[in-house]
Amino acid sequence: MSKPLAALRHALDFMPSPSPEQPGLVVRDPYGYSSALLVIPPLLTPCLGCFDGRQTELDLREMLVRLTGSLEVGEIVRQLAGTLSGSGFLEDETFAAMRDERRREFAESPVRGPAHAGSSYPAEPGPLRETLAEYMRDGSAGAPDGAAGDLFAIAAPHVSLMGGWRSYAAAYGRLGPEHSGATFAILATSHYGEPGTFGLTRKSFVTPLGESPSDPRLADWLASRGGGAAIMEDYCHSFEHTVELQVIFLQHVLGPGVRILPILCGPFAPSLANGGAPEEDEGVKRFLDALGEMRAREGDSLFWILGVDMAHMGARYGDPFSAVAGEGRMIDVAARDEARIGRILACDPAGFWDLVRENRGDDLKWCGSAPFYSFLKAAPEARGELLRYEQWNIDEQSVVSFAGMAFRKA
Repeated sequence: MSKPLAALRHALDFMPSPSPEQPGLVVRDPYGYSSALLVIPPLLTPCLGCFDGRQTELDLREMLVRLTGSLEVGEIVRQLAGTLSGSGFLEDETFAAMRDERRREFAESPVRGPAHAGSSYPAEPGPLRETLAEYMRDGSAGAPDGAAGDLFAIAAPHVSLMGGWRSYAAAYGRLGPEHSGATFAILATSHYGEPGTFGLTRKSFVTPLGESPSDPRLADWLASRGGGAAIMEDYCHSFEHTVELQVIFLQHVLGPGVRILPILCGPFAPSLANGGAPEEDEGVKRFLDALGEMRAREGDSLFWILGVDMAHMGARYGDPFSAVAGEGRMIDVAARDEARIGRILACDPAGFWDLVRENRGDDLKWCGSAPFYSFLKAAPEARGELLRYEQWNIDEQSVVSFAGMAFRKA
């Protein structure tokens, strides 16, 4: 009996090729275990279904014979299977070796390097400073107003700077020199982290603007008090953009030496599925309790940053419709976003979570719901202010919503 083909990894990104000269399906590894970027030709795209861990080479050959009309498919079989394996896209020994090597490299590195410089923002210090200065000048909601001393948190997007600069500027425009001595606890979305986990790191974050040290004392304290939900040196930090984009704004506004406490918040998916509160998971409860205890203990020495987006609607996100910012279905989405934002500004975690789970699984697909909820549980005395709300077409058929917010002590 023929041995099953190795399974295609589930954690891969698939998208239509943007090049008319090279049509097909683009495949890449968002985790960065592999740097390969493959374009699978349209004829071979159906063959990816054979790599499910159950079908064999004979099944693949049979499909190729039907697709090509030729019995001579042996070389195609070898090339397709070999290319997928060599690229690290199959659950096999080649991928396992790549994964272990990348994780080892990250664990041994003294710093977390700039994973998105040159793609999400300029890679050179001069152009990056100019870009951020332009954003802050044109989008900031007036002069910083934190001098009264009661501003202790802001929420900003983690969407592309090109799409979200006005909301970034509205939030970071509230920071002033009086905040420069704080440790910035950054609660950010973990798009690829395990559900119900919180990723920590002791590593400094390096960007084109300089190096921002992490606070190892607080990271170690959270790791010891947070139980099994706390993951120290979470590999997701090596490639996730949600903290990195906050760091470049912090460095621009307050200087490169700003001290940070990066925390990646995995989704509370089980709670959405079963209709319960996130803290019904013992691991989540233990970490949220530790976060609240840290907030009470550290007081004004901590400033909180939320790196969060909101709704994700349209074809890109699996919806059977196209979405246009501010039009059609997105008008109703804006109203539902507004209701959730209202609960956030009122610092009502239970009310917020009731709205997130109202349609069992969050049909608005708020990727920032876990960081928002974690913050509301850690800082129940806050009162919030909406600075700016936006919807942006990330492509012609899909929309992301996000906002800039500020939080003060009640």
